[in-house]
This record gives sequence, C-alpha cells and structure tokens, in this order.
Amino acid sequence: MDPGVVAGPGVVAGRGAVRSPSPLWSLGLFRSELLSTFRRWRTLALLAVLAAVPILVGIAVKIETGDGSSLGGGGGGGGGAGGPAFISQISNNGLFLVFTALAATLPFFLPMAIGVVAGDAIAGESSAGTLRYLLVAPAGRSRLLLTKYATVITFCLAATLVVAVSALAVGALLFPVGDLITISGTRITYAEGLGRALLIALVVAASLVGIAALGLFVSTLTGSGIAAMATTVGLLITVQILDQIPQLDALQPYFFSHYWLSFADVMREPVYWDDLVKNLGLQALYAAVFGSAAWARFTTKDITA
Repeated sequence: MDPGVVAGPGVVAGRGAVRSPSPLWSLGLFRSELLSTFRRWRTLALLAVLAAVPILVGIAVKIETGDGSSLGGGGGGGGGAGGPAFISQISNNGLFLVFTALAATLPFFLPMAIGVVAGDAIAGESSAGTLRYLLVAPAGRSRLLLTKYATVITFCLAATLVVAVSALAVGALLFPVGDLITISGTRITYAEGLGRALLIALVVAASLVGIAALGLFVSTLTGSGIAAMATTVGLLITVQILDQIPQLDALQPYFFSHYWLSFADVMREPVYWDDLVKNLGLQALYAAVFGSAAWARFTTKDITA
C-alpha cells in the first residue's frame, strides 16, 4: 500500500491490526471536534454576526416606532406567515422579535453559517494536512464522518439559539412583554409564547440539517476548505433563486429551502402541522441522501494529506 495513503477504517498503519475504539473514545473525539470548531475565530465571528441581527432589527423598530406610531400597520392576526406578519407586532410585544429575527436570518445568514462550517469539516482538515493523522487514530472513516456531521448539527442548534436568545434579550429590553396574539388572532400567555419560541428555534435548527449534509458531501469532494465553503454557499444561493421562479413551481417543493418559513405555523392556534411535517421530512431526506453520498465518497477516496 502506498505509504502516503491511509488505510480504511480502524486499520493501524504498518500493522494491519483492527482496533475498536471504545464509546468513551468516540465521545472524546466528538468533544474535541466541538472545542476545535467553537474555538475558531471564523466560527465566533459567524455567531457574533448572527447575534447582531436581532439587535439591529430591534433598534430599527424602536427608532421607527419611537413617536408612538405602529410599524407596518399590521393587526393582531397578521395576514402572512413570515417576517412581515411578526415585525408589525414587535412594538406591542418584544417576544415577536424572536420570530422576526429567525425569519430574517433563516433565508441566508443561518444557512450560510452552516454551509461554511459544514464545507470546512473534511476539506479543511485535508487542506491543513491533519486529515491523514486523524484517520491513523482509531477513529475510522465512518466514525470520523459521523462525528463531523454531529458537530455541524450541534452548530446548527447553537447558531439558532444564539439568534433566539439575542432577540429575546433585546426584545425584553426595548419593548413591553406579556400575553401575545397568535396569527390566528387568539391570545396566549407569555409563558406559552416562550414555549412556542423554543419550539420554533428547534424547528429552525432542524430545517438546517439538509444544507448541513449537502455541505458535508461537498467537503468530501475537494481538498480545499475555501472551495468547499464557496461551493456550498453558492448552491444555497442558487437554490434560493430557483425557489422564487414561478415556472419551477413543480420542482420547488423538493428544494431544501422551500418550507423553511413554515415555522410561522407554530404561531397559529391550533398549530398547523402540514407544512412543518413536510419540511422536517424533506430535511430528513436530504440528510439521508447526501449523508450517504458523503459516506460513500469519504470511505473510498485516497487520503494523501
């Protein structure tokens, strides 16, 4: 075997002996990946930008409504299911800033951050020359790939919670809080509103697992982290554009971004689950397809760096 090429999963170079890493070792690898990801300046910068979005939105709404006027003239029921239906309610209840901030960041900022982290997961190690050494350890290719994907999924949740918590804090500081009116026009308590905000944050995080799997697959195709990140973000932008073209309405339900804003249905009374279930099912499909493609590619490619 070429000494510059790492053998398959669990094979120790020079011996051919198979080592089975313990579950504790696998948890240690996951912990190491998490620490490595969240310590990078690029990751911290992405999280800072995401946290800043609710602050800017909140300040803009506060300035716009500082004279006592309402923003957008929206009523309690809100006709749409997205940012505009929520933004008109921020001045009445700061909790709506959470929903507005998630609606504002989900089309681009959140998936872009996920695309950067996912695209760099394997290709970044390759370009840094550390991938071969990771595979010499008893991780194995499948275990390492699963750990990388779990790390990206954790970042999905962390990034979404950063937006939600930032919006919650800013909304409570700048605007009144209390009982709120759902899209359906019914009143719910602030505590129930907080519960729905948490549910919406979890739905948004789950909405990103498809782009995470796609980014991980792209990362296995190249040895350049920058190329993988750029390709993933480029695919994100392309799909977003295609999803707005009326002539492609037959294909659009299969785009990973098509049902992203369905999280607004959590603010209906009762909750409208149809599009939410379609969104989660579509994300699971993308995760299965591109996760399998990433595994097939990564477990068969020659690792020389």
